[in-house]
Order: sequence, then structure tokens, then C-alpha cells
Amino acid sequence: MLCDGADCSVRGGKMASNKLARTNDDIQFVLSSLLRNVKDPRISGKMISVTRVETTGDLRYSKIWLSVMGLEDEKDFKRGLKSAGPWLRRELARSMNLRYTPELVFEIDKSIAYSAHINEILEKMNISHDEKEND
Repeated sequence: MLCDGADCSVRGGKMASNKLARTNDDIQFVLSSLLRNVKDPRISGKMISVTRVETTGDLRYSKIWLSVMGLEDEKDFKRGLKSAGPWLRRELARSMNLRYTPELVFEIDKSIAYSAHINEILEKMNISHDEKEND
């Protein structure tokens, strides 16, 4: 028996996506810890947060979004990540029991800096709620 009605959709869709979501969360947790231990001076000493992880369904690739406080040279930071990539992947494999350890692809998440910039612009506009009500 391959599939019987409702059970088939649960097996094929929802459970698989839940497992992938848990895998993404686990990768995010492990990498957050590992990035603190990288000795490369281009990476160490910076406040790095793993904001999101997306892994392909076949577990071959994971895209990792990082938010970095005080990032001056993005190219240099990415070169440091590329250099530390094999070590991070090896340590990830040791920490997690996956069929395949995904290739790590790093992206810089600029959403926090962007929202801070928008907030700064709004503060400079200095529009109070009282002024809006009088118009």
C-alpha cells in the first residue's frame, strides 16, 4: 500500500516541510555558536547573528543570512567566511546527524541596518502626533 487518502498528503508535504524547518533551526543554532569560535581576524570580534537559514529539500545547500554589527568591509568579511566555510561545514557535520551536510552559502542580511536607517529618517522628520491632529 503506497498511500491512502489523507495520510498521503501529510507524508508528502507537511511533515517534510516541518522536518526541513527543524533542520534549518538546528543549523541556525549550531552555526550561531560556531561563528563565535572562528579565529579568522576578518570574522572574529564582530557581533554576528544568524538571522535566517534556508536549506534545499535535498540538504545539498544552505543559504545562511548573517546580520553583522559594525561591518566596515563587506568584501573582506565575505572572504573570511569563504575561508572559514570548510571548517564550519565540518563542525556542522560533527554536531548534526544529517544524511548530507549542506554546502554553506553566506549572505549579509541588511534588513536591521535598513530599518535603523528608516527609523533615523523618521526621527529627523520630527513630526509629533499633535501636529498631525491640528491639520
